[in-house]
Amino acid sequence: MSSSSETGRGKALWLVAAASLLLGACSTLDKLNPFSSTPAKVKPAELGAFTPSAEVVTRWQANVGAGGEFVFTPAVVGDSVYAAALDGSLARFDQGRQVWRISTGKRLSGGVGSDGKLVAVATPKGEVLVFDAQAGQVAWTATVSSEVLAAPAVGDGMVVVRSGDARLFAFDAANGKRRWVYQRTTPALSLRSHVGVVLADRAVLAGFPGGKLVAVAANNGVPLWEVAVAQPKGSTELERIADLASLPLLDSRQVCAVAFQGRVSCFDIANGNQLWSRDISSIAGIAADARAVYVSDDKGTVHALDRGSGASLWKQDKLSLRRLSRPLVVGSYIAVGDYQGVVHLLRRDDGAFAARFNTDGGSIVADPQPGTTAADFIVQTSNGGVYGLSAR
Repeated sequence: MSSSSETGRGKALWLVAAASLLLGACSTLDKLNPFSSTPAKVKPAELGAFTPSAEVVTRWQANVGAGGEFVFTPAVVGDSVYAAALDGSLARFDQGRQVWRISTGKRLSGGVGSDGKLVAVATPKGEVLVFDAQAGQVAWTATVSSEVLAAPAVGDGMVVVRSGDARLFAFDAANGKRRWVYQRTTPALSLRSHVGVVLADRAVLAGFPGGKLVAVAANNGVPLWEVAVAQPKGSTELERIADLASLPLLDSRQVCAVAFQGRVSCFDIANGNQLWSRDISSIAGIAADARAVYVSDDKGTVHALDRGSGASLWKQDKLSLRRLSRPLVVGSYIAVGDYQGVVHLLRRDDGAFAARFNTDGGSIVADPQPGTTAADFIVQTSNGGVYGLSAR
């Protein structure tokens, strides 16, 4: 969707918030959206003045190329950052120094996955391209069933790719041989999302349309368990969209996820029992520390919820409709990006603004990534700017 969603075409507020997502269905958005002829009544919040209590420092800056209509999330492994662009550019930066840059020769459509040995990207035609991380040389290629919008996951001797038709493909990292495919039925209408998968201990976790979070065995793709993060509600297919459009969060005790037009829910990792849930809708995702789960919701509010109970600790609502990115815990702060390429630092204890940093003006839709220290983080904008930042 373009910025016209906020003006003459007047998309519904949740479509404005879902700026990087499209609905996967045969009908057009205008036909599906009953508000398409109504002028937008609410504009993104203007940024107000505040007294900074911290600062965001640029450690390094580079540009890999624009992302176009796709979302390019960088991969960070140790001191290395791997970033890609729509035109096929793929680059490795070590502490900001460009180690190599290649042209893959293909139009790319998603972010980068890497384990420090291999680097994986994919295309709108379902081509999976894997390169040696040391020099950027081609290792192998493969093909999946449809376009790939998400960054491949690389680890545990596998490259796992999520295709646009909600299938998971696992390839042997050494030779590209297909190990297994996982497929499930999906609703007639769902979000066209760039969400990928999480590699866990002997399992692959993925969220699906209909509010389901699924774990499949890493060795053979057999389902291990499934939980309902949210239940579709409403009388129309549009109202019943309840997709997991962001990565789940996993630790040794629990797994948490959030659904669009749904809830934030946390489950006991041992038995799948729900620990708590809150009615919050998000396409951006969640972060967590020992105390709280942090959520960027569809209206531009950042919530801090008690990790054990889900009770509200604080919320920051002065970023209304600014299309926030997934939050990231950075030292004593929460970092979140917005549609104008502004990085906001919020204090973890109360959500107050601590600092603000302007990038190149391109939207920050890709998840900010942690850096080499607790205070460092990486962001990539839609204009192709890659920033190594530090919160002080």
